[in-house]
Amino acid sequence: MTLKLLSTLSLSLALLAPFSALQAADSNEPETKMPPPPVQLGEESSQEQNEQADVQWSDNWGIGIGMRRGDIPYATEEDEVYDTLPLIYFENDYFYINGMEAAGHIWKNDNHQINLYTRFRFVDIPKELQNESQSQAFDFGLQYRFVKDEWDFDLAFLSDSNKRSYGYSRTQYNWESGDWKVKPYAEFQWKSADFNDYYYGLEQYEVGGGVGFNAGVKARYHVYSNLYLLGQFGVGRLEDDVYDLPTINNRFQYESFLGFGFFPEPNSKKYSAQPAPTKRKEGSEYLRIAHGWATPSNLNAILKWQTKTDPYNNQMTSAFYGTQLTDSLFNFPIDLYLTPGLVWHHSSEVQDNLAEAVIAVKAFYTFELGPRFRLGVAEGLSYVSNVTHIEGSELADKDYKPSKLLNYLDFSLDVNVGDVFNSAKFDNMWFGYSIHHRSGIFESSSAFGRISGGSNYQTVYLQWHF
Repeated sequence: MTLKLLSTLSLSLALLAPFSALQAADSNEPETKMPPPPVQLGEESSQEQNEQADVQWSDNWGIGIGMRRGDIPYATEEDEVYDTLPLIYFENDYFYINGMEAAGHIWKNDNHQINLYTRFRFVDIPKELQNESQSQAFDFGLQYRFVKDEWDFDLAFLSDSNKRSYGYSRTQYNWESGDWKVKPYAEFQWKSADFNDYYYGLEQYEVGGGVGFNAGVKARYHVYSNLYLLGQFGVGRLEDDVYDLPTINNRFQYESFLGFGFFPEPNSKKYSAQPAPTKRKEGSEYLRIAHGWATPSNLNAILKWQTKTDPYNNQMTSAFYGTQLTDSLFNFPIDLYLTPGLVWHHSSEVQDNLAEAVIAVKAFYTFELGPRFRLGVAEGLSYVSNVTHIEGSELADKDYKPSKLLNYLDFSLDVNVGDVFNSAKFDNMWFGYSIHHRSGIFESSSAFGRISGGSNYQTVYLQWHF
């Protein structure tokens, strides 16, 4: 499983690796071989640098991946199960994403929030049963949050897709010292009779409602520049009525998580790794419109330009919005964007119209070969209203039950339209090619139905920055 995780990470990092080897050239200094040094925000060395100094990036973002281990409470031969989890972190005035939970603010002030809320509910069972069961999912509800100094207090009410309700109250404390960020937490969980009867009684025994408890600690350690280690350890206790069920074998469940991520560098000056601009500065937001065609080829074949045509000509149209998080990663000029998107899969003779929602973080590296070109790679989550034919047919051939929630990757190459036509009017417009990819990370994650495989679309797009 570790080799499979490393294979996935290696693919993404392999695309990012050439970025550090390329050097951006200043168009006003064609004979200069090395790029100008990073611009310190706030320095007053030149008018252009002062314009660049106005850029202020948010500290409330991050992306990570790691391995979760969970105890199995049921009366089975296996005692533990492992999951690969990609994580996104972001917060602004309208919503927040915090790993496996997210919320949109209905109302908020400095200390109080009322939110539309979702978080992922794990059901730890042997991995060979997870594809057929797919009982864990993102649940939705309402959350009240109180924030005061280093303390957070949450109260939430949620239900699964079959209206089995539950709730929780949680207290967290945020502690920071040096390179460490540590967050101990304690949580009470109120579970309805329907919830307990289904998830613990397995619809064979009636247990009624109850209150469970779990507590633990989350930690983040700064290693170097934007690189962090992530960890979590927690323990949960089932109520007596649930523990007494014949289906349950363990009263206490331990869970842990270990991974790594990329976050803003702590306690450092905000800076731009880009040279002082000599062309009109493009905006920190973008809109991308794309149209694509399905292919039965896997990702490796597409990257080798060995693609096959979908005999049913399934197509999709997408719209993505991007907001810039930073213009540097590990002090290299890599632009990072949070990019949510909506995708419309058009009907064909083998499928009806269906929708897809995506949330991802995308990195761009810009280089010049005459015109400016950019390489891009994105990582995130994708959810479809119904499984597409190109995806469902592949998984059926492998005897998998498809999953609506899958890991999302996007690989792109685009060129600046203004440079191509030598027109400042189109300086913020980019034309490109991308691969729209959904997959289950090689069967390593129950969050994605414990499947291997997915779907690929080749797309062309226009992206406008503003």
